[in-house]
Amino acid sequence: MCRQPRKHRLVRFGYFCFSDSDFVAMEHNTKFNIWYLLAAVWGVLLLQSLIFEQFRPQVIAYSDFIDAITEDRVIEIAIGQDRITGKMKATDSDDEILFTTVRVDNDLSQTLAEHGVTFSGQVENTLLKALFSWLVPIALFFGIWYLLMRKMQGGQAGIMSFGRNKAKIIGEKDVDTHFDDVAGADEAKEELQEIVDYLARPERYLEVGGQMPKGVLLVGPPGTGKTLIARAVAGEAGVPFFSISGSDFVEMFVGMGAARVRDLFVQAREKAPCIIFIDELDALGKARGAGGYGGHDEREQTLNQLLVEMDGFDTQKGIVIMAATNRPEVLDPALLRSGRFDRQVLIDKPDVRGREAILKIHSAKVKLATDVDLQIVAQKTAGFSGADLANVVNEAALLAVRKGRKQVSTNDLDEAVDRIIGGLEKKNRVINPQEKRIVAYHEVGHALVAALTPGTEPVHKISIIPRGLAALGYTQQRPTEDRYLMSREELLAKIDVLLGGRVAEQLTFNSVTTGAGNDLMRATDIARAMIVEYGMGTTLGLSTYPRQRSPVFLQTDQGFSSGKDYSDETAAQIDAETKQILDQRNEHVTRLLTAHRDTLQTVAERLLEKEVLLGEEFMAFVSPPTEV
Repeated sequence: MCRQPRKHRLVRFGYFCFSDSDFVAMEHNTKFNIWYLLAAVWGVLLLQSLIFEQFRPQVIAYSDFIDAITEDRVIEIAIGQDRITGKMKATDSDDEILFTTVRVDNDLSQTLAEHGVTFSGQVENTLLKALFSWLVPIALFFGIWYLLMRKMQGGQAGIMSFGRNKAKIIGEKDVDTHFDDVAGADEAKEELQEIVDYLARPERYLEVGGQMPKGVLLVGPPGTGKTLIARAVAGEAGVPFFSISGSDFVEMFVGMGAARVRDLFVQAREKAPCIIFIDELDALGKARGAGGYGGHDEREQTLNQLLVEMDGFDTQKGIVIMAATNRPEVLDPALLRSGRFDRQVLIDKPDVRGREAILKIHSAKVKLATDVDLQIVAQKTAGFSGADLANVVNEAALLAVRKGRKQVSTNDLDEAVDRIIGGLEKKNRVINPQEKRIVAYHEVGHALVAALTPGTEPVHKISIIPRGLAALGYTQQRPTEDRYLMSREELLAKIDVLLGGRVAEQLTFNSVTTGAGNDLMRATDIARAMIVEYGMGTTLGLSTYPRQRSPVFLQTDQGFSSGKDYSDETAAQIDAETKQILDQRNEHVTRLLTAHRDTLQTVAERLLEKEVLLGEEFMAFVSPPTEV
């Protein structure tokens, strides 16, 4: 129980439009920077200027040229139609210099002959000048543009690769993930085993005349291993694996998304049998026309092309399309009809046995101490996904190294779980003694109500060490088993535990603080949900009005807020009954803690001394639950 208060940007260059992701990919994938290229161009121009400076003729006046002839300093010249270039001696030395001047006098040959100057006619080559003055800058511009396009496309054939798909192709021999690497999803593996068997031995199904589903949609919360199990299917079947994200189809130029979809299926037909895996399908397959009159034409064209391709290919060629999403409620209905993604497989958060199996897989590469019991760790991590459990093992290993140990202990795993749930410990945060005392009584109030109320989860740890951004303390309860249903009495017990902290403050200090704000919000949500969603109140009876358009697998902290389908009079009655439930539970908790006030004070003072109390030590102070 924690005490706490409460798209891509586009850059336009001329007719071309680039997104932030293009420049990020260009910078990180290829370490290419446009400033390096500009510096190189500037260096070439500077070098060219220095090299040709010594060969550049000096421009002189025509009168100076006549004087040089008179003084017999002109060695030789070439006479053009408009200019005269040549070589002559300097005025103050015998050094030879190149010169050029604009031709004025057309009767020059006699004067030159009198002074013995070698001269000849010159036909000017204007083509070479045109090449250097026009073609070289144009070539330089297109060279820069070509390099930019290559870097943005990840090196895929430059400017001709816009229509190429960006799928990562993994050969059948390179897929090293199998079903043994996936734990906690036994039902999903059984469901997908049929697809593995079909890809490995399609003749068995063709003999009977059966066809496999064209598309398999993996749905579930984030971090449950949807991508991992898709790779495992490819590894078990021994077929190539095309992996691409839904957002990779739509990029830069209009129409490129549809072209990439076509190219993806062309490559898949060449490598059949194979698996096409589209991660985050909701980025591509959102319902068309949703969200107002406007729309994203490029995304809808890409989606239309995907629907056409899924209708057009033959499943007998051994191409299976798999996709993953944690927002199935926003997908276009055309994607979910029979003949497209007609098989949906739920990858849910693992139960206690699944969590233990996942912990065994991730801890196989970690040195565990002999006192570590992964079954207990699995019981402490109810509601954790596979990614969360992998993070627990990794954080525990890092903590062991930080403390100078060569094995991961039970304390390391406990600390890792606490760190993921509550955040990083803030041992250096300065809290004045009075506030620390309030926090201690608040947290013991939660724990004492939980221990004295039948049907609640047992207390595992009480702490008054600040964690995360705003949590000044917390009470951790450990479920003994996974629960999927809750009775009215159990929901009321949850409200009691949430109100325990505020009631303990009121009884001890005759005042309340802002620390119970989050507890009150959660208690109000439960009470209102009992009335509006679960039919456990008297105002609506069996009528229910659940939250509208709430994400199926994504957690939100918005509380109970949605458009209501009932009248203002009914809303007032719901508010009144919600207040009645909270007032009744507050009175009950007040009587309960008043009857055990001595225990509240004893445990709180002990907590102030140690800062952390484990469940066994806490329960030694508590007498068995009694009815109040």
